[in-house]
Amino acid sequence: MQIKKLQLLMLPLLILTLSCNSTIRLFGEKTAHEKYADEIANTEEGKQWIAVSKTTLEAPHQIGLPYSQVGYFPASKPKALTLQFTVKQGERIIIDLAKRTDSGFVMYADLFEKKGMATAYIESADSLQAQFSLIPDETSTYLLRLQPELYQSGSYDLRISVAPSLDFPVAGTKAKAGSFWGDDRDGGKRSHEGIDIFAPKSTPAIAAADGYITNVQEGGLGGKTVWMRVADRNISLYYAHLDKQLVEAGQRVKKGDTLGLVGNTGNARFTPAHLHFGIYSYLGAVDPWPFVNKTIKSAGEVKPKELETYLQWKKPKTKTTGDEVLIPLAVTDKTYIAELADGKIIAAPFEAVKQIKINDQPGTVISETQKTSTGG
Repeated sequence: MQIKKLQLLMLPLLILTLSCNSTIRLFGEKTAHEKYADEIANTEEGKQWIAVSKTTLEAPHQIGLPYSQVGYFPASKPKALTLQFTVKQGERIIIDLAKRTDSGFVMYADLFEKKGMATAYIESADSLQAQFSLIPDETSTYLLRLQPELYQSGSYDLRISVAPSLDFPVAGTKAKAGSFWGDDRDGGKRSHEGIDIFAPKSTPAIAAADGYITNVQEGGLGGKTVWMRVADRNISLYYAHLDKQLVEAGQRVKKGDTLGLVGNTGNARFTPAHLHFGIYSYLGAVDPWPFVNKTIKSAGEVKPKELETYLQWKKPKTKTTGDEVLIPLAVTDKTYIAELADGKIIAAPFEAVKQIKINDQPGTVISETQKTSTGG
Protein backbone atom coordinates (compact mmCIF):
# COMPACT_ATOMS: atom_id res chain seq x y z
CA MET A 1 0.00 0.00 0.00
CA GLN A 2 1.30 3.39 -0.84
CA ILE A 3 2.14 5.96 1.78
CA LYS A 4 -0.56 8.62 1.92
CA LYS A 5 0.12 12.11 0.68
CA LEU A 6 0.18 14.75 3.40
CA GLN A 7 0.45 18.41 2.52
CA LEU A 8 1.55 20.87 5.20
CA LEU A 9 -0.26 24.17 4.84
CA MET A 10 1.06 26.02 7.90
CA LEU A 11 3.89 25.73 10.37
CA PRO A 12 7.00 23.58 9.94
CA LEU A 13 6.35 20.18 11.50
CA LEU A 14 8.59 17.25 12.31
CA ILE A 15 8.09 14.32 9.90
CA LEU A 16 9.43 11.32 11.76
CA THR A 17 8.32 8.47 14.07
CA LEU A 18 6.68 7.66 17.39
CA SER A 19 7.74 5.68 20.46
CA CYS A 20 5.12 2.93 20.27
CA ASN A 21 5.74 -0.76 19.68
CA SER A 22 2.69 -1.06 17.44
CA THR A 23 3.76 1.82 15.22
CA ILE A 24 5.36 1.25 11.83
CA ARG A 25 8.47 3.40 11.62
CA LEU A 26 8.75 5.28 8.35
CA PHE A 27 11.79 7.45 9.04
CA GLY A 28 14.87 7.30 11.25
CA GLU A 29 14.87 10.50 13.30
CA LYS A 30 12.70 10.90 16.39
CA THR A 31 9.67 13.15 16.74
CA ALA A 32 9.35 15.85 19.37
CA HIS A 33 6.99 13.52 21.25
CA GLU A 34 9.55 10.74 21.18
CA LYS A 35 12.38 13.03 22.25
CA TYR A 36 10.34 14.27 25.18
CA ALA A 37 9.53 10.67 26.13
CA ASP A 38 13.28 9.94 26.24
CA GLU A 39 13.83 12.90 28.58
CA ILE A 40 11.28 11.71 31.14
CA ALA A 41 11.64 7.94 30.72
CA ASN A 42 13.62 7.47 33.95
CA THR A 43 11.00 9.06 36.20
CA GLU A 44 7.89 7.35 37.57
CA GLU A 45 5.65 10.06 36.12
CA GLY A 46 7.45 9.75 32.82
CA LYS A 47 6.81 6.03 32.66
CA GLN A 48 3.12 6.69 33.29
CA TRP A 49 3.08 9.34 30.55
CA ILE A 50 4.66 6.94 28.04
CA ALA A 51 2.23 4.16 29.00
CA VAL A 52 -0.73 6.49 28.49
CA SER A 53 0.62 7.54 25.06
CA LYS A 54 0.57 3.89 23.98
CA THR A 55 -2.72 2.76 25.51
CA THR A 56 -4.67 5.69 24.08
CA LEU A 57 -3.80 4.51 20.55
CA GLU A 58 -5.19 1.08 21.39
CA ALA A 59 -8.52 2.51 22.60
CA PRO A 60 -9.33 5.55 20.42
CA HIS A 61 -12.58 7.50 20.50
CA GLN A 62 -14.40 7.21 17.16
CA ILE A 63 -15.80 10.35 15.56
CA GLY A 64 -17.56 11.27 12.33
CA LEU A 65 -16.51 14.04 9.97
CA PRO A 66 -16.76 16.99 9.89
CA TYR A 67 -15.92 17.38 13.56
CA SER A 68 -15.01 20.06 16.10
CA GLN A 69 -14.31 20.15 19.81
CA VAL A 70 -12.96 22.35 22.57
CA GLY A 71 -10.53 20.30 24.63
CA TYR A 72 -8.91 20.59 28.03
CA PHE A 73 -6.17 18.61 29.76
CA PRO A 74 -5.76 18.83 33.56
CA ALA A 75 -2.26 18.83 35.07
CA SER A 76 -3.11 16.34 37.83
CA LYS A 77 -1.91 13.17 36.07
CA PRO A 78 -0.77 12.06 32.57
CA LYS A 79 -3.63 12.25 30.08
CA ALA A 80 -4.03 11.72 26.34
CA LEU A 81 -6.87 11.58 23.85
CA THR A 82 -6.89 9.75 20.51
CA LEU A 83 -9.61 10.37 17.94
CA GLN A 84 -10.30 7.83 15.18
CA PHE A 85 -11.94 8.80 11.88
CA THR A 86 -12.29 7.53 8.32
CA VAL A 87 -11.37 9.55 5.23
CA LYS A 88 -12.92 8.64 1.89
CA GLN A 89 -10.77 8.31 -1.21
CA GLY A 90 -10.72 11.64 -3.00
CA GLU A 91 -11.49 13.78 0.03
CA ARG A 92 -9.10 16.33 1.47
CA ILE A 93 -9.21 16.53 5.25
CA ILE A 94 -8.15 19.77 6.91
CA ILE A 95 -7.17 19.52 10.58
CA ASP A 96 -6.93 22.85 12.42
CA LEU A 97 -5.49 22.96 15.93
CA ALA A 98 -5.18 26.15 17.98
CA LYS A 99 -4.56 26.75 21.66
CA ARG A 100 -6.82 28.74 23.94
CA THR A 101 -4.32 28.81 26.80
CA ASP A 102 -1.93 31.77 26.65
CA SER A 103 0.76 30.24 28.87
CA GLY A 104 3.56 27.96 27.68
CA PHE A 105 1.18 25.05 27.20
CA VAL A 106 2.87 22.35 25.10
CA MET A 107 0.77 19.60 23.53
CA TYR A 108 1.90 17.04 20.96
CA ALA A 109 -0.37 16.18 18.05
CA ASP A 110 0.52 12.98 16.18
CA LEU A 111 -1.30 11.59 13.16
CA PHE A 112 -1.30 7.88 12.26
CA GLU A 113 -2.91 5.62 9.71
CA LYS A 114 -4.50 2.49 11.12
CA LYS A 115 -3.21 -0.67 9.45
CA GLY A 116 -4.96 -3.66 10.97
CA MET A 117 -3.61 -4.03 14.50
CA ALA A 118 -0.72 -1.65 13.84
CA THR A 119 -0.46 2.08 13.18
CA ALA A 120 1.69 3.78 10.58
CA TYR A 121 3.08 7.15 11.60
CA ILE A 122 2.19 10.01 9.22
CA GLU A 123 2.92 13.44 10.72
CA SER A 124 3.24 15.39 13.97
CA ALA A 125 3.22 18.87 15.43
CA ASP A 126 4.57 20.05 18.79
CA SER A 127 2.83 23.41 18.62
CA LEU A 128 -0.77 24.43 19.17
CA GLN A 129 -1.02 26.51 16.03
CA ALA A 130 -1.00 24.08 13.14
CA GLN A 131 -2.96 22.90 10.13
CA PHE A 132 -2.64 19.50 8.41
CA SER A 133 -4.07 18.77 4.97
CA LEU A 134 -4.47 15.05 4.33
CA ILE A 135 -5.24 13.49 0.92
CA PRO A 136 -5.40 9.66 1.06
CA ASP A 137 -4.83 7.49 -2.00
CA GLU A 138 -7.69 5.27 -0.85
CA THR A 139 -10.35 5.20 1.85
CA SER A 140 -8.46 4.81 5.13
CA THR A 141 -8.81 5.11 8.90
CA TYR A 142 -6.67 7.59 10.84
CA LEU A 143 -5.79 8.27 14.45
CA LEU A 144 -5.06 11.73 15.84
CA ARG A 145 -3.40 11.56 19.25
CA LEU A 146 -3.29 14.63 21.48
CA GLN A 147 -1.09 14.65 24.60
CA PRO A 148 0.30 17.50 26.74
CA GLU A 149 3.61 17.47 28.56
CA LEU A 150 3.71 16.50 32.23
CA TYR A 151 2.31 18.93 34.82
CA GLN A 152 0.72 21.15 32.17
CA SER A 153 -2.92 22.06 31.85
CA GLY A 154 -4.48 23.97 29.01
CA SER A 155 -7.33 24.19 26.54
CA TYR A 156 -7.42 24.13 22.74
CA ASP A 157 -9.73 24.18 19.71
CA LEU A 158 -9.78 21.31 17.22
CA ARG A 159 -11.65 21.34 13.93
CA ILE A 160 -11.60 18.72 11.15
CA SER A 161 -13.18 19.78 7.86
CA VAL A 162 -13.85 17.83 4.65
CA ALA A 163 -13.09 19.31 1.22
CA PRO A 164 -12.52 17.99 -2.33
CA SER A 165 -8.96 17.14 -3.36
CA LEU A 166 -9.49 18.29 -6.98
CA ASP A 167 -11.06 21.36 -8.56
CA PHE A 168 -14.46 21.07 -10.23
CA PRO A 169 -13.80 20.04 -13.87
CA VAL A 170 -16.31 22.36 -15.56
CA ALA A 171 -16.06 26.16 -15.47
CA GLY A 172 -18.88 28.56 -14.68
CA THR A 173 -21.72 28.75 -12.20
CA LYS A 174 -24.25 26.92 -14.39
CA ALA A 175 -22.45 23.57 -14.31
CA LYS A 176 -24.31 21.05 -12.14
CA ALA A 177 -23.76 17.35 -11.50
CA GLY A 178 -26.88 15.44 -12.49
CA SER A 179 -25.96 11.76 -12.74
CA PHE A 180 -23.71 9.99 -10.26
CA TRP A 181 -21.54 6.94 -9.72
CA GLY A 182 -23.44 3.65 -9.80
CA ASP A 183 -26.55 4.87 -11.65
CA ASP A 184 -28.06 2.32 -14.07
CA ARG A 185 -27.07 2.40 -17.71
CA ASP A 186 -28.50 0.43 -20.68
CA GLY A 187 -31.50 -0.74 -18.70
CA GLY A 188 -29.43 -1.97 -15.79
CA LYS A 189 -26.91 -3.91 -17.87
CA ARG A 190 -24.11 -1.73 -16.58
CA SER A 191 -23.57 0.98 -13.98
CA HIS A 192 -22.30 4.52 -14.39
CA GLU A 193 -18.54 4.69 -13.75
CA GLY A 194 -18.33 8.42 -13.31
CA ILE A 195 -20.47 11.52 -12.94
CA ASP A 196 -22.26 13.61 -15.55
CA ILE A 197 -21.89 17.38 -15.20
CA PHE A 198 -24.49 19.28 -17.22
CA ALA A 199 -23.61 22.72 -18.59
CA PRO A 200 -24.39 24.84 -21.67
CA LYS A 201 -22.72 23.56 -24.84
CA SER A 202 -19.17 24.91 -25.34
CA THR A 203 -18.65 25.57 -21.60
CA PRO A 204 -14.93 25.02 -20.85
CA ALA A 205 -14.01 21.63 -19.41
CA ILE A 206 -10.95 22.41 -17.28
CA ALA A 207 -8.03 20.60 -15.71
CA ALA A 208 -8.99 19.69 -12.14
CA ALA A 209 -5.31 19.61 -11.12
CA ASP A 210 -1.80 20.05 -12.51
CA GLY A 211 -0.71 17.22 -14.78
CA TYR A 212 -0.18 16.17 -18.37
CA ILE A 213 -2.33 14.89 -21.23
CA THR A 214 -1.91 11.18 -21.97
CA ASN A 215 -4.47 10.64 -24.73
CA VAL A 216 -6.77 12.61 -27.03
CA GLN A 217 -9.08 10.52 -29.18
CA GLU A 218 -12.48 10.36 -30.89
CA GLY A 219 -14.98 7.55 -31.28
CA GLY A 220 -16.90 5.00 -29.26
CA LEU A 221 -19.25 5.70 -26.36
CA GLY A 222 -17.24 8.67 -25.14
CA GLY A 223 -17.11 10.52 -28.45
CA LYS A 224 -14.42 13.17 -28.24
CA THR A 225 -12.36 12.42 -25.13
CA VAL A 226 -9.31 13.63 -23.24
CA TRP A 227 -7.27 11.69 -20.68
CA MET A 228 -4.94 13.45 -18.25
CA ARG A 229 -2.61 12.18 -15.54
CA VAL A 230 -2.57 14.11 -12.27
CA ALA A 231 0.89 15.20 -11.14
CA ASP A 232 2.21 13.48 -7.98
CA ARG A 233 -0.86 11.25 -7.65
CA ASN A 234 -1.63 7.81 -9.06
CA ILE A 235 -4.89 8.78 -10.74
CA SER A 236 -5.99 9.65 -14.28
CA LEU A 237 -8.91 11.90 -15.24
CA TYR A 238 -11.26 11.10 -18.12
CA TYR A 239 -13.22 13.81 -19.97
CA ALA A 240 -15.86 12.51 -22.42
CA HIS A 241 -18.59 13.75 -24.80
CA LEU A 242 -16.59 16.90 -25.58
CA ASP A 243 -17.68 19.15 -28.42
CA LYS A 244 -14.06 20.18 -29.05
CA GLN A 245 -10.66 19.02 -27.76
CA LEU A 246 -8.17 21.84 -27.17
CA VAL A 247 -5.07 19.93 -25.99
CA GLU A 248 -2.65 17.37 -27.39
CA ALA A 249 -1.16 14.18 -25.99
CA GLY A 250 2.02 14.89 -24.02
CA GLN A 251 1.02 18.47 -23.22
CA ARG A 252 1.61 19.77 -19.69
CA VAL A 253 -1.39 21.52 -18.15
CA LYS A 254 -2.02 23.57 -15.05
CA LYS A 255 -5.07 23.46 -12.82
CA GLY A 256 -7.79 25.53 -14.48
CA ASP A 257 -6.48 25.20 -18.04
CA THR A 258 -9.16 24.50 -20.64
CA LEU A 259 -8.90 20.96 -22.04
CA GLY A 260 -11.96 21.07 -24.25
CA LEU A 261 -15.56 22.27 -24.57
CA VAL A 262 -18.61 20.54 -23.13
CA GLY A 263 -20.73 18.79 -25.78
CA ASN A 264 -22.79 15.68 -26.46
CA THR A 265 -20.64 13.54 -28.75
CA GLY A 266 -20.52 9.75 -28.67
CA ASN A 267 -23.52 8.01 -27.14
CA ALA A 268 -24.66 11.35 -25.64
CA ARG A 269 -25.79 12.79 -28.99
CA PHE A 270 -29.48 12.65 -27.94
CA THR A 271 -28.94 14.10 -24.44
CA PRO A 272 -28.35 17.65 -23.22
CA ALA A 273 -24.73 18.80 -23.36
CA HIS A 274 -22.69 17.47 -20.46
CA LEU A 275 -19.27 16.26 -19.42
CA HIS A 276 -18.87 12.65 -18.42
CA PHE A 277 -16.07 12.85 -15.84
CA GLY A 278 -14.28 9.75 -14.63
CA ILE A 279 -11.34 8.98 -12.37
CA TYR A 280 -9.18 5.85 -12.64
CA SER A 281 -6.59 4.49 -10.24
CA TYR A 282 -4.36 1.46 -10.65
CA LEU A 283 -7.35 -0.61 -9.43
CA GLY A 284 -9.75 0.77 -12.04
CA ALA A 285 -12.58 3.29 -11.95
CA VAL A 286 -13.36 5.05 -8.65
CA ASP A 287 -16.19 7.36 -7.60
CA PRO A 288 -15.21 10.89 -8.71
CA TRP A 289 -17.72 12.77 -6.55
CA PRO A 290 -15.65 12.98 -3.30
CA PHE A 291 -12.76 14.32 -5.43
CA VAL A 292 -14.73 17.28 -6.88
CA ASN A 293 -17.69 17.95 -4.59
CA LYS A 294 -17.34 21.71 -4.21
CA THR A 295 -19.00 21.82 -0.80
CA ILE A 296 -16.54 22.16 2.08
CA LYS A 297 -18.07 20.41 5.07
CA SER A 298 -17.08 22.29 8.20
CA ALA A 299 -18.23 21.43 11.70
CA GLY A 300 -20.19 24.10 13.53
CA GLU A 301 -18.85 26.26 16.33
CA VAL A 302 -18.65 24.61 19.73
CA LYS A 303 -19.88 26.63 22.68
CA PRO A 304 -17.27 26.18 25.45
CA LYS A 305 -18.36 24.58 28.71
CA GLU A 306 -16.67 24.30 32.08
CA LEU A 307 -14.09 21.52 31.74
CA GLU A 308 -12.08 22.09 34.93
CA THR A 309 -14.61 19.98 36.78
CA TYR A 310 -15.92 16.42 37.08
CA LEU A 311 -19.07 14.75 35.79
CA GLN A 312 -21.51 12.23 37.19
CA TRP A 313 -24.46 10.40 35.65
CA LYS A 314 -27.81 11.99 36.53
CA LYS A 315 -29.55 8.62 36.32
CA PRO A 316 -27.27 5.68 37.18
CA LYS A 317 -27.15 3.14 34.38
CA THR A 318 -26.51 0.35 36.91
CA LYS A 319 -26.17 0.14 40.67
CA THR A 320 -22.40 0.16 40.36
CA THR A 321 -22.14 3.26 38.17
CA GLY A 322 -24.25 5.64 40.24
CA ASP A 323 -21.24 7.30 41.87
CA GLU A 324 -18.91 6.88 38.92
CA VAL A 325 -16.91 10.02 38.29
CA LEU A 326 -16.15 11.07 34.72
CA ILE A 327 -13.27 13.38 33.85
CA PRO A 328 -14.18 15.64 30.89
CA LEU A 329 -11.40 16.04 28.32
CA ALA A 330 -13.36 17.85 25.61
CA VAL A 331 -16.76 19.13 24.61
CA THR A 332 -18.54 18.97 21.23
CA ASP A 333 -21.82 20.61 20.23
CA LYS A 334 -23.84 17.88 21.99
CA THR A 335 -21.60 15.82 24.27
CA TYR A 336 -18.72 15.73 26.69
CA ILE A 337 -15.78 13.54 25.68
CA ALA A 338 -14.94 12.08 29.06
CA GLU A 339 -12.66 9.52 30.69
CA LEU A 340 -14.05 6.79 32.94
CA ALA A 341 -12.27 5.39 35.97
CA ASP A 342 -10.87 2.51 33.89
CA GLY A 343 -9.42 4.94 31.34
CA LYS A 344 -12.08 4.29 28.69
CA ILE A 345 -13.12 7.35 26.67
CA ILE A 346 -16.84 7.86 26.06
CA ALA A 347 -19.23 10.49 24.71
CA ALA A 348 -21.59 11.62 27.46
CA PRO A 349 -24.66 13.64 26.30
CA PHE A 350 -25.10 16.95 28.10
CA GLU A 351 -28.54 15.95 29.40
CA ALA A 352 -27.24 12.68 30.88
CA VAL A 353 -24.60 14.10 33.24
CA LYS A 354 -24.17 16.82 35.83
CA GLN A 355 -21.10 18.73 36.99
CA ILE A 356 -19.71 17.89 40.42
CA LYS A 357 -16.79 18.90 42.60
CA ILE A 358 -14.41 16.56 44.39
CA ASN A 359 -12.92 17.89 47.63
CA ASP A 360 -9.51 17.13 49.05
CA GLN A 361 -10.65 13.99 50.85
CA PRO A 362 -10.22 10.96 48.58
CA GLY A 363 -13.42 9.27 47.53
CA THR A 364 -15.72 12.08 48.68
CA VAL A 365 -17.97 13.72 46.14
CA ILE A 366 -19.66 17.06 46.74
CA SER A 367 -22.23 18.15 44.17
CA GLU A 368 -22.74 21.73 43.11
CA THR A 369 -26.18 21.62 44.78
CA GLN A 370 -24.73 20.46 48.09
CA LYS A 371 -22.02 23.09 47.91
CA THR A 372 -24.58 25.86 47.44
CA SER A 373 -26.87 24.64 50.21
CA THR A 374 -24.04 24.48 52.75
CA GLY A 375 -22.77 27.93 51.88
CA GLY A 376 -19.54 26.51 50.46
